Amino acid sequence: MNLKIVSTFLFVFLLLKPWHAQAQQEARYDVVIYGGTSAGVAAAVQAERMDKRVLLIEPTQRLGGLSSGGLGQTDIGNKAAIGGISREFYRDVRRHYVDPSAWVWQAADEYKSGGQSVTAAGEDTMWTFEPHGARDIFHRWTNAYSLEVRFGQRLDRGSAGVTMTESVPWKIVAIRMESGEVYRGKVFLDCSYEGDLLAAAKVAYTVGREANATYGETLNGVQVAQAKHHQLMPGIDPYLEAGNPQSGMLPHIDPTGPGIDGQTDHRVQAYCFRMCLTDHPENRIPFHKPDGYDERWYELLLRNFEAGETGVPWINSAMPNRKTDTNNRLGFSTDFIGQNYRYPEADYAQRERIVAQHRLYQQGLCWTLANHPRVPAHVRREVSRWGMCKDEFSEGDGWQDQLYIREARRMIGQYVMTQHNCQGRETVEDSVGVAAYTMDSHNQQRYVNAEGHVRNEGDVQVGGFSPYPISYRSLVPKRNECANLLVPVCLSASHIAFGSIRMEPVFMVLGQSAATAASEAIDQGVAVQDIDPAKLRKRLLDDGQVLAWTGPRKSPPRPGLDPAKLPGVVMDEEEATLRGFSMAGTTVYPYVRDGYRHDGNAEKGHQRARFTFQFEQPGRYQVRVSYSTHPNRATNVPVRVTHADGESTVTVNQRKVASVDRLFEPIGTYRFEANREYGLTISNEGTDGHVIVDAIQILKSDSAE
Repeated sequence: MNLKIVSTFLFVFLLLKPWHAQAQQEARYDVVIYGGTSAGVAAAVQAERMDKRVLLIEPTQRLGGLSSGGLGQTDIGNKAAIGGISREFYRDVRRHYVDPSAWVWQAADEYKSGGQSVTAAGEDTMWTFEPHGARDIFHRWTNAYSLEVRFGQRLDRGSAGVTMTESVPWKIVAIRMESGEVYRGKVFLDCSYEGDLLAAAKVAYTVGREANATYGETLNGVQVAQAKHHQLMPGIDPYLEAGNPQSGMLPHIDPTGPGIDGQTDHRVQAYCFRMCLTDHPENRIPFHKPDGYDERWYELLLRNFEAGETGVPWINSAMPNRKTDTNNRLGFSTDFIGQNYRYPEADYAQRERIVAQHRLYQQGLCWTLANHPRVPAHVRREVSRWGMCKDEFSEGDGWQDQLYIREARRMIGQYVMTQHNCQGRETVEDSVGVAAYTMDSHNQQRYVNAEGHVRNEGDVQVGGFSPYPISYRSLVPKRNECANLLVPVCLSASHIAFGSIRMEPVFMVLGQSAATAASEAIDQGVAVQDIDPAKLRKRLLDDGQVLAWTGPRKSPPRPGLDPAKLPGVVMDEEEATLRGFSMAGTTVYPYVRDGYRHDGNAEKGHQRARFTFQFEQPGRYQVRVSYSTHPNRATNVPVRVTHADGESTVTVNQRKVASVDRLFEPIGTYRFEANREYGLTISNEGTDGHVIVDAIQILKSDSAE
């Protein structure tokens, strides 16, 4: 070959080399999925089953999001509402644990999950699992379908991150990663917890709580009046030096709060890590005091104990192999309240710092609960039994990278799911799945109330409704914003409706439905807003999705009795000082006002409710306590009354129907003097069933007879 030919060849090669490299980097796909959460994996499997070329992009090195990140206690509300690939996952969980080799630290027949593992006789699913078990299932799926997965690829969230068409209808042409890799697709799915792709595509979204007036709701916006659960003990001083405002506020109290009930605000419900703990000595990593530990972060915890809190402030849900899924409980717990407001919009470096602060907080919390002398001894003993797992998240000594992003951005799409959908006042016809969980928001702030004490705000837990359909239109942007994007995780929902929808099984359902719609849009050659709804519905049903609830329907909770319309003085449990009794109930009628509290038949001797009262006129008064009876109630509830002649304790059998209107049970007639404070205390010490706290009634003895 002569020199001229060689030179020409080299010139052409060098000229074409950049084009060749760019062609390699700008790979083309039918469906591009950003976010390897459980929703993203389910979407990828479904698109592959529909013969599409699929790319799944995961910014971290781990598939499955929270489902493989510690959330092993499946929350859904009614598991019969879960179908399709989501149910396949829980079937595979069961297959995993049928294999004897899965039981390393515990025999299978020793595992007691409190009824959560299998919820019906002969059920082929299992609903509790270890993190690595979920991860392995997701990897088996991606391998079985030869799915193309790109790990460690984060979206370039700058102006070059998303390339759109130059004219209407706006479509995403390609997305660019921080690494420089570019991926072209026909339809894109944002399956991230943060909604980064939808935001980069300039699709409308919101962060924080809408006002109640926005969608005609009652449980949105600031919720001081609803702040009954996961609450601090009354009377806690907010200052570094108790009683001295000049010393400054304790950490993590919002000086701008709480705001006006029902009004919009910027706050986001608290995040935490769903810890996987173990009490097995060979697999346990004891809690350690982390570098950067600041005792001031936990002063409020210590004061909460000193104010009378007696419970262990976390929920340990049993997982296989003597492990847990540990979650937030009580007024000061694993939720790092108020420290995540910037996370949804933060850049990657800022998010990493926020995640690191959450990990530091939770590590310090565990060490404090296990070791600090101001923590009650029984709490220290219980917490010290536990530790991180050597065989989970080994790269982090048992600590995962996946923070529980309960809520970040929420798209404002073609249809917004609201409280009205959850409670059945509005029903959609274009269902792509069913949600069933309580409307659940964790606390969003700590503030100082008018009395100068610290309180939590934002916790809402309202259920009692039947499973309800989720609109396809809540997965797609408005028509004039983007014609080839679907959003099954940060979907279009109000804050309080999102609190019901945001469960991992539902995200998998919606991921599958979104991928089905994406494939239909490609096959039909139309925008995602214009696919044939009949064809979508048929394919979803053919693939096992549950689109409507056909089981028994729940009636809304009956309105309770109005205390103002009852004789004498009636005090509802909301007026009592509660230690424990954090679980609300409306199942058994009758009750006063909005329902009653109960002890969950747990932590015996550590829960109590105290009512205080005084009289303008001295005399003898009959005292009554209210409860709704049920076979699971305690037969030996101790009720202590202080009165002018001392103190009396009466044992109440709450399995026996109350003798006055099936609601109130007299516990004695006592003498009281004027203008002195007296009290009535209900506790669960030594009780043999659930203890109910509802209301007390006090009547002049002559009117009570």
